[in-house]
Amino acid sequence: QVQLVESGGGLVQAGDSLRLSCAASGRTLSLYAMGVAWFRQAPGKEREFVGGILWSGGNTKYADSVKGRFSISRDNAKNTVYLQMNSLKPEDTAVYYCASRLQRITMAAGEYGSWGQGTQVTVSS
Repeated sequence: QVQLVESGGGLVQAGDSLRLSCAASGRTLSLYAMGVAWFRQAPGKEREFVGGILWSGGNTKYADSVKGRFSISRDNAKNTVYLQMNSLKPEDTAVYYCASRLQRITMAAGEYGSWGQGTQVTVSS
């Protein structure tokens, strides 16, 4: 089992940038067979896919709403996945979660087995 811990959230203004981290611990060797994704959930809304990365190979996938603004990378040595968020908008305000699953990146939250506790991102206008 892999444990995930997010960090880096905060309060920023529209147009600012923020970088979130997702640190993995536990059976980290299994990360090489996994995809790690970022989801977000705003109050009263369903959890939505933001983007993800295949640990092995580094292929990424993004939701249309964040393409060109957000980017995902990983640091193998630190067992950490990053979500770089640029040109933030008030509608990006949400709790951001990272999650992992085997072998693929999919957009369905229910297909991910391990989740972090989430980190709040608030973007003021």
